[in-house]
Amino acid sequence: MNLRGERRVSSTAGSVVRCLVFAGVCACLLPMAGCPYYAAPPGTVVMTPASYDRSFAAAAGAMRDEGLTITVQDPGTGTIAGTLDGATVTANVHQQSDGSVVVQFNTADARDPTLIHRVVSSYDRRMGR
Repeated sequence: MNLRGERRVSSTAGSVVRCLVFAGVCACLLPMAGCPYYAAPPGTVVMTPASYDRSFAAAAGAMRDEGLTITVQDPGTGTIAGTLDGATVTANVHQQSDGSVVVQFNTADARDPTLIHRVVSSYDRRMGR
């Protein structure tokens, strides 16, 4: 007892309470230690979705790579048109509601049947595919 007449809690009871609190905290944190983190394996290339501007520039560049003269290049409508030896190739670039970008190449008169395939291959190279 102290001078006021109060009983003092023994030091062993206080240490037991501290041990129980510590054990409870550890028990609450223990399940979190089993949460795995899945990272990409080393050497994996994580592709981010292509931006509209990058896709538009790659489509125009691919057409120039294959020797087409660009006659229309309108980023607002997503239209690119070019000619080569009387053949016309058009590219339409559209951004979808989910943020992905669709690029479509068309040709009006295919005097060179490999032209459209060369343009698409050049576009894929420019996009890193």
